[in-house]
Amino acid sequence: MVSNTGEDALEQAIEAALTGDCRENRGSAAQPPASYGQAKHRGQGYVAGNPADFDRRFAIDKTLFWHFLKTTQAEELAKLKNQPNWEQLVLERLSNKIRKDGVITVLKKGLSINDAHLNLLHKGVYNSLNPNQKTLFEQNIFSITRQVHYSETEPGKSVDMVLFINGLPLATFELKKPQTKQTVHNAMKQYRETRDPKTTLFRFGQCLVHFAVDTDEVFMTTHVNGQSTFFLPFNKGVNHGKGNPANPGGYKTAYLWKEVLEPHSLVQIIEHFAKMVEEKDPKGKIKRILYFPRYHQMEVVRRILSDAKTNGAGQRYLIQHSAGSGKSNSITWLAFQLIELYDPAGRENVFDSVVVVTDRKILDQQLRNNIRQFSEVKNIVAAAEKSAELKSHLEQGKRLIITTIQKFPFIVDGIGDLSEKRFAVIIDEAHSSQSGKSADKLNMSLGMEDEQTEDVMQDKILKAMEGRKMSSNASFFAFTATPKKETLEKFGRESPKDGRFYPFHLYSMKQAIEENFILDVLQNYTTYQSFYEIQKQVADNPAFNSKKAQATLKAYVESHPDTIEKKASVMVNHFIESVVKGRKLKGKARAMVVASSIPRAYEYYVVISRLLKEANMPFGAIVAFSQKEGFEHTEESVNGFAGKDIPDRFKTDDYRILVVAKKYTTGFDEPLLHTMYVDRKLQTVQAVQTLSRLNRCNQKMEKNDTFVLDFANTSTEIKAAFDPFYTSAVLEGKTDVNALHDWKDELDKVGVYEWKEVDEFNQLFWNNRPDEELHVIADPVAERFDKLGAELGDEDEADKLKIDFKIKAKQFVKVYAQLACIMPFNNVEWEMLHWFLLFLIPKLKVKTPEKEDLKELLESVDMNTYAMARVKLNERIELDSNETVVEPQNPNQRGYHGEEDKDPLDVIVESFNERHFNGWEATPEEKKVKFKSIVKLVQGSPDYEAQVLNNKDEQNRRIALESLIQRAVMLQRRQELDLYKLYVKDEDFRRTFEGTIEQILTVEAANTLKHDTQRPI
Repeated sequence: MVSNTGEDALEQAIEAALTGDCRENRGSAAQPPASYGQAKHRGQGYVAGNPADFDRRFAIDKTLFWHFLKTTQAEELAKLKNQPNWEQLVLERLSNKIRKDGVITVLKKGLSINDAHLNLLHKGVYNSLNPNQKTLFEQNIFSITRQVHYSETEPGKSVDMVLFINGLPLATFELKKPQTKQTVHNAMKQYRETRDPKTTLFRFGQCLVHFAVDTDEVFMTTHVNGQSTFFLPFNKGVNHGKGNPANPGGYKTAYLWKEVLEPHSLVQIIEHFAKMVEEKDPKGKIKRILYFPRYHQMEVVRRILSDAKTNGAGQRYLIQHSAGSGKSNSITWLAFQLIELYDPAGRENVFDSVVVVTDRKILDQQLRNNIRQFSEVKNIVAAAEKSAELKSHLEQGKRLIITTIQKFPFIVDGIGDLSEKRFAVIIDEAHSSQSGKSADKLNMSLGMEDEQTEDVMQDKILKAMEGRKMSSNASFFAFTATPKKETLEKFGRESPKDGRFYPFHLYSMKQAIEENFILDVLQNYTTYQSFYEIQKQVADNPAFNSKKAQATLKAYVESHPDTIEKKASVMVNHFIESVVKGRKLKGKARAMVVASSIPRAYEYYVVISRLLKEANMPFGAIVAFSQKEGFEHTEESVNGFAGKDIPDRFKTDDYRILVVAKKYTTGFDEPLLHTMYVDRKLQTVQAVQTLSRLNRCNQKMEKNDTFVLDFANTSTEIKAAFDPFYTSAVLEGKTDVNALHDWKDELDKVGVYEWKEVDEFNQLFWNNRPDEELHVIADPVAERFDKLGAELGDEDEADKLKIDFKIKAKQFVKVYAQLACIMPFNNVEWEMLHWFLLFLIPKLKVKTPEKEDLKELLESVDMNTYAMARVKLNERIELDSNETVVEPQNPNQRGYHGEEDKDPLDVIVESFNERHFNGWEATPEEKKVKFKSIVKLVQGSPDYEAQVLNNKDEQNRRIALESLIQRAVMLQRRQELDLYKLYVKDEDFRRTFEGTIEQILTVEAANTLKHDTQRPI
């Protein structure tokens, strides 16, 4: 006899694992009621249900449902038995309640009928405070039934398996086996096409979850909704990607029934993860959403709870989860379960309070709403914006407090003695901001006493140093998609095997993309390169710092009105032609423009708004920026509505383009966002965070791709930014703190301060003396600094010494603040010098040689030519799947590097033009003539109008235009031999030249169209 490799083999394996047997061995579909009490000793503690016991109208296993109630709550049932048809009354009341609130709510809250209350689920055991809870829990009946015929109108239809708790359906399963040429994708198709959502079993909320399963993968949905049914992967992941690892004990997907569906695990999901919530859409319509955790969300919470239960407070956890992977829900689930976490003995809470900290102001309200939405118990969630509020919340027993890192330094003041309490601090998007003063305040507030008695200065400093460290009475849970090296060292787990620092839990960008949980924002990446030429407008030849001058000239050109106009035209034209007319997201797609600064964002907004109006578009643009001192505009004055309303307004049909500088480039979750136009240099973490605004899926709107048009970064630069965070980031080792000894020695020997001054300052500082007395110590030191190097008789050399000292002082303060919280020892002198320099540095005035008045430079030049050429079209940027190992912080001293070379203005201009226009040997006027000549030849071609001007196929249009330009250059080769040679031999020049011709043709075509539309009819 050969092995059974059919679909029923998978059914048998699941049933046997859950019940300890399968019907093929038993000879019957179900196990008898008399055996229910022994179920806990078999398999995973399930009983096998009988498909004949399934009531299709009410979608319950009536035998198990009544058996549970009659054996556990006979007294409550007795209150109902005097009514006619009392059993029917119970079933109808149950059905109506599930239809209204969902089975998950009914299981949690029970069912009230007249004066009786029926508990439909006995809660899990999480502590030892109630000795009877274990007995009650074991009265629950977990069952699995195969081949359940569920339809009243089509009695032949069946679903492979249904899981019940006390007779109520919790999950359905469609099973497939690749050996039968059927996979999990066929199972999902079956749910979409043959499982009628009007049928009671598949009605929304009747079950908690529906699983599509084969031997390799699992997918799940909480809402069967025909072709609109949206499935999410429920897989472990393998090699930082999709799928599941090989299982030496059986099927790859066996974790589903051996781990997830184990009774205690399942009840924990019901009580602490699953939730039916109501949300309002932009039009005010209320919709219900049923939440069930993804596997990685469930796993990270459970792993943390297990570790915290074992090790108590004082631990650090780094959770590296991809942007868009549902971190807000993971944080919410973790926060609520940390509140209820008990020690191994089950007697005391591990934490007294949980504090959720976010460093993204936009997310503060978003996260707060999310947490409150999931709250089952009122009056345990509070927001703290002031120290008095925090203190009051703690005294009143508020268990969960939400705040931001920006507010925390102000919250700290006034907090009393909290050192006897234990805290869990969850940090959303943890970065190096957690290494500075805000984190110091946070750490100190959670563990430092408000000392009123007299104490020696050194003891006070030591207390402060202990407070600065990761408090032993607080555990820190840091969530981020992009961990920096400082974050890895502070929150990561050091491996005893290799000394490297690893995340506690990882859900990689690679896995999220491969599982189609987020979109790959690098799949359609188009880059533009700018080419420009400037002219010297003055007779003399002043000298400027060459490097700074080049940067200033580039900034001047990029902010020139002509440049903004041309780039904005490209953006608007692409958005209208490719996004709006392309019906992206069913014609609802949005775009974001990322500008280099707030003034540039405002300028782009003005031009884009005008261009949209000229194009008669039925929508406009919005600009978003944080208020900048000295900037005359506000969001409200420009947009016409309050800044806080921008996210909601952007969802309406009135606005489709959002122009920003930095605001909304992190923490902004808008699933309608499809396209991004980037005119800002993006570095590492900033690049990942900014571009990830596009990665949210939106299956309902058929969002299956994204598009980026980048004017400022190359595809190579973007790849370098994304690679470290594509899979796992690991820190090679610890930072060498001994370098601080060398830094201190270097600062000491300069002679700006004497150690007795540092000591006197700290004596006053730590005894809470008036600020005025601190200045008495610091001012003579600052005067000594002003005279530094005077004996050299060379003002420039003296300035260099001052700059060098100030740079090293600032570096010492910064690096010590970052390292102090993780050093395993205390160094009082470092701490004293840190506070002294922190107070002194603002008083140290330096004259920076490089700080020139470059206004003269800008007045000396004028932009002559500007052009753009597309370098890459719809490029797919491939990322490196290997683990990224980063080096620890560089603790080496950094000081003044000396003065950079200066060049005369004509050299700077020549160098600039060579860099940005590929060295075409012709005067500006000659270039204009040559460009116009080629343009006329192209426009005069009989193929121009049909193949270029009116060609809607972008790729064919571009090929045709390149052919026409090539033909025009060929025709001019005798008159323009140098141009011809450059065009043929130099690929960069040819691309630049063609890009410029295309720009001229675009502008002339637009002008012609505008002129024609203005003619009287």
